[in-house]
Amino acid sequence: MRHKIFFRSSLYPAGEQERRVREMFSQIAQRYVLMNHLMTAGQDIRWRRAAVRRAQIQPGATVLDLGTGTGDLVREVLRQVPSAWAIGADFTLTMMHAGQRFSPFLCTAADALHLPFAERTFDAVLSGFLMRNVSDLLRALEEQFRVLKPGGRIVILDTTRPPHNLLSPFIWLHMHLVIPLLGTLVTGSGSAYRYLSESTENFLNAEELAQKMEQIGFRKVGFQRLTFGVAAIHWGTK
Repeated sequence: MRHKIFFRSSLYPAGEQERRVREMFSQIAQRYVLMNHLMTAGQDIRWRRAAVRRAQIQPGATVLDLGTGTGDLVREVLRQVPSAWAIGADFTLTMMHAGQRFSPFLCTAADALHLPFAERTFDAVLSGFLMRNVSDLLRALEEQFRVLKPGGRIVILDTTRPPHNLLSPFIWLHMHLVIPLLGTLVTGSGSAYRYLSESTENFLNAEELAQKMEQIGFRKVGFQRLTFGVAAIHWGTK
């Protein structure tokens, strides 16, 4: 089955935050996948599998992986639902180019705040570790709502501020000491992984993100915390 995907624009001019994020991810693109596996002890693979299952993708569905990076999530979509028509979109071209060496995937340049797709294009829109990086969260959610078909599913996988508990000191040490050190050794860019800790701590908690999704108009919104609450999957329906 062939699907028509209508593109309406290309990348918009980037602001200061967008330029910094793009440059940062370009620097770590070649070792991005390895670092994800190392700093999560391989849990990121399990998280992506769970996120795709939450999307409830049907055979032949059209799926957008927004902020696709190296394409790990779009490949997981095709692993679980081989007949899906899945495309990855990202504004960091270096990341998508780096991902092609694992296995080719369909991708396009796109700004999460100005998606180049027509309204009601996709049955599901997924993102992995994107939303804490956007400069305008509500705008990014509005764009995903716009390109979803009625009844379509949004699924967001991202790091979150974990609830305070007995493990909190160990989680803090891992995020602020272990991850930046690994980042320096593996990618040569400890600053990029210090940004990971900072952006996680400055991002909404799981309950707040769910409220923002409902504010945009998503229904049946829910979330699941993962691995001691350091990440979460959110989902909702248009």
